[in-house]
Amino acid sequence: MANQALPRPRLTGPQPVAGQEVKKRLNPLVQSSDGVLADRVFGWLIRGCAWVVLAILALIVWQLVSRSQPSWHAFGWKFFGTQDWDPVNDHYGALPFVYGTLVSSLLSLLIAVPLAVGVAVFTTEMCPKWLRGPVSFTTELLAAIPSVIYGLWAIFILVPILRNSIQPFLARTLGWTRLFEGPPYGIGMLAAGMILAIMIVPIISSISREVLSVVPQQQREAALALGATRWEMIRIAVLRNARAGIVGGIILGLGRALGETMAVTMVIGNRPEIAKSLFAPGYTMASVLANEFSEAACGAG
Repeated sequence: MANQALPRPRLTGPQPVAGQEVKKRLNPLVQSSDGVLADRVFGWLIRGCAWVVLAILALIVWQLVSRSQPSWHAFGWKFFGTQDWDPVNDHYGALPFVYGTLVSSLLSLLIAVPLAVGVAVFTTEMCPKWLRGPVSFTTELLAAIPSVIYGLWAIFILVPILRNSIQPFLARTLGWTRLFEGPPYGIGMLAAGMILAIMIVPIISSISREVLSVVPQQQREAALALGATRWEMIRIAVLRNARAGIVGGIILGLGRALGETMAVTMVIGNRPEIAKSLFAPGYTMASVLANEFSEAACGAG
């Protein structure tokens, strides 16, 4: 007996829609003139933001070059290569200020980078969850303290500690290097480098912490699965992948150290000379601008 064909079931759910009708429905969403216009406006706004930053930088450079023409004509390149700073005899040389700026900034990096990276590694890899928030908040809070407060704290707290404890100890143990010799005044290049280090720690630490936190967890698990210790895992799987971001944070910290004015002016000693000892007073470009600004002739050139 032949099988009879079953009757076609009656579908009660949604029925398929014809292809032309689907195209008509999707066409206004895919090819929207408003969307194309918004994308174009957004693109021009983003390009405008980038050009504004470049224009501000170009304006700053142009103003510096144009306003410094009298100095260029009077002193030339020897202004950066001589050490004399004698306003009475009209002799000026910026080499002590360049030296003081570079030495104080590099000294601050030597102190701040290990401390900042250590804080970042601790908060991301080893810190308990209940302590991670307070440590991060306290570290970032240091960036909100004004420079004058740092300078006053250095004068009344840091300088006496350096003069009575740290500098005599360094002179006894490392005096043979000639980097730690001379009378321990407390005020000098070492004090400036230490206060700068305290000021740039939150910048380097916060950026390093964010970079370390985005390293994939699979990198850590793979290193531990291969038998690495915690230190080897952090060194190979975490720090190596985050080194570009850490270097970026160090560059930002260096920029802050190079441009810091008030705190450094209050503890560096403000003496335009080049000395090998870190106990000796010094001068920076920002400090001399702050101290000599009142002596500048308005409208010159």
